[in-house]
Amino acid sequence: MDLLSNKWIVNLLVCCLFIGVGCNSVEKKIYVHLNYTVPCVRLLNATHQIGCQSHLSGNVGVLHVLESEENVDWVLRSGPNPPYLVILESPLFTRSIMMKLKNGSSRVAGVAVVAPSANPLEGVSPHTTCPNENTGVYTENYDPSLAHCNVTVWNPLGSGLSYEQFDFPIFSLKDDNDTQVIRQCYMDHNRAVNGSTPQYPLCAMQLYSHMSAVTDTATCMRRNDINFSISPEMVCDPLGDYNVWASTRPINNTAKGHKMWESVVIAAARLDSRSFFFEVAPGAESGVSGFVTLLAAAHALRNATQEAPPNRTILYTFFQGETFDYIGSSRMVYDMQNNNFAVDLDNVHSVLEIGQVGLRADSRLWLHSDPVSRKNDSVNAEVRKLIESLQTAAKGLNVSVNEPGFSQPLPPSSFQRFLRARPIPGVVIEDHQSAFTNRFYESMYDNAEYLNISYPPNLTPEEQLVFVTDTAKVATVVARALYIQAGGAESQLEGINADPQIVTRMLYGFLIRSNNSWFQQRIPPDFMSHLSKPTNFYVGVAQQRSELTHLVQYLLANLTGSTNNVASSLQMYSYVWVQGAAPPNSTKREGFCVRSTVRLSKALSPAFDLRDYTSKNYSTWTESRWKSIKGRIFLVASHDLEVVDRVRAARFAKEILITIISVNPDLFKVLFGFSPFLYCVIFLFVHIIGLQSEKAQSPPQRDLPSPTENTVHKLLQTALL
Repeated sequence: MDLLSNKWIVNLLVCCLFIGVGCNSVEKKIYVHLNYTVPCVRLLNATHQIGCQSHLSGNVGVLHVLESEENVDWVLRSGPNPPYLVILESPLFTRSIMMKLKNGSSRVAGVAVVAPSANPLEGVSPHTTCPNENTGVYTENYDPSLAHCNVTVWNPLGSGLSYEQFDFPIFSLKDDNDTQVIRQCYMDHNRAVNGSTPQYPLCAMQLYSHMSAVTDTATCMRRNDINFSISPEMVCDPLGDYNVWASTRPINNTAKGHKMWESVVIAAARLDSRSFFFEVAPGAESGVSGFVTLLAAAHALRNATQEAPPNRTILYTFFQGETFDYIGSSRMVYDMQNNNFAVDLDNVHSVLEIGQVGLRADSRLWLHSDPVSRKNDSVNAEVRKLIESLQTAAKGLNVSVNEPGFSQPLPPSSFQRFLRARPIPGVVIEDHQSAFTNRFYESMYDNAEYLNISYPPNLTPEEQLVFVTDTAKVATVVARALYIQAGGAESQLEGINADPQIVTRMLYGFLIRSNNSWFQQRIPPDFMSHLSKPTNFYVGVAQQRSELTHLVQYLLANLTGSTNNVASSLQMYSYVWVQGAAPPNSTKREGFCVRSTVRLSKALSPAFDLRDYTSKNYSTWTESRWKSIKGRIFLVASHDLEVVDRVRAARFAKEILITIISVNPDLFKVLFGFSPFLYCVIFLFVHIIGLQSEKAQSPPQRDLPSPTENTVHKLLQTALL
């Protein structure tokens, strides 16, 4: 290689170095990246897909702040610079507006919703009016009159927005500095003044949330299976996690299936929740109120079940994935039916489920039961006993416990999956007589504020942690009722009381700040980095155990287990090392080993084990994978100016190719390993792009001279030598 070629290579490398160093700072000058962006993602089931996505390169639109529903027509019809990326304040994030934007999606590039700092006054629920309508017990075969919420519409505020499919990205933006920058950019560049049309440059936003999966679960799982690459790229994953369970007496978990002489009372609660946006699922009333109540009840029963053990075993079960067609409970029932769980359905005596129990001022609990199974005399008799046990347990606690007083089906509950298998006595405890009292069911507003969890001003986080509120009454009712139902003596009830401070600490930890000293003392040292603020209750995908599952597992072990530094039978007990507290005047924690009966069991829909991706009996929900989730704003030039820039860029690239080939045709081969034929093809491709860009340009501009056809012909001949 001659000296001239070496100089060219050195110069080219120096140019690349300067370009690489400078491009990052240039990008920062052009774009403002958004720090807090939460997308709506794509989910799929046996029949269709729901959720949102962007194009592969992101969706770009001119910003428009929607000020009222009447302003939607401007976006969809008369706005001069479509497509638009619409900014919505939360009161305008309604089904009416979103369906209008969906139907006019050719002029809509995306939507960004500004999350409010306080809950709205009116109820909001993006879920359906009849949750888990097709996977509960109430089918046409069970009782047609009770199917499809014919008797009681449980969630009358449900808009069904979470189950719509949108062909553009929808993000939630935190109302912070980013939002202020967006508003200011819109006011400075996009807002019409005195009816005049805004002039370029205009403020624009780009949202990235391209989803890999399409159509339905069967399609995406098939694509997962036929990927022939060395490192296959999956396009979707089944929703799932792990159920958490424990028993008041140790049960041999190695020997699966029926246990002779064993009778269990299942005490159940669901763990997960959801909202329209990915991983924004506070679930305060819909989920947290129930499972915190059950955790506190389990702790209240620890001493009583050891000192005066009842005849039956109480099985505490915390189900994951219940929001998505009862993933966790259907899996446990399936495992019991197939001798793959510690007990089977023949061992189940009865079920007591704790649902939404975020008590309001009236302190009323309602006891729901199944009218169909109660037509069986033996089932009805046991249900009556369980109701009487609950009423006995509530005496002296200032809590009203009653049946609804009319015939209606069970509300959405895990117990329904047990009834699909066989008639089992059971009761579901709720804070509503018929329709939900929860005005924010499965929405971003079902949070600590809605549960009235508040603290006096000026308290530090640690002072808030120990600030006791009156929230333990329901847990005491549940604990006492479970003890009676398991065969315990009523004379022991006075000593069974939930600890108000523990209930308060759990509510604070799950809804306000999980990274607190009380949680830290009850988890293993290697789990510290997983504590977030606040906890996310979305079930996630089956390949990973969620932070919530870990926390419930460790808390249940601490609340029901005992300190033990000598491991005994692993078949009967589980062991976990927790980091404990630091003594006064010391920073070193004193860890200890906790022995308990806490176990995990798979919460993955049986449909995926059976490879029945169109199942009507089990959940088939999957979550699409994606590459990147991000958003940014910038100033966009007019279309004509963009065409001019593309023409200039194409010409510049063409001139570089011509110059390099003119000096030394071997240069490309040295740098890239291309054959002469390939770089001729590259040259022609760039030349054609330049010609097409020139045709698209209006008016044509000739500020960069082009080589003649003879010059091009000679250069190609040289390249082919």
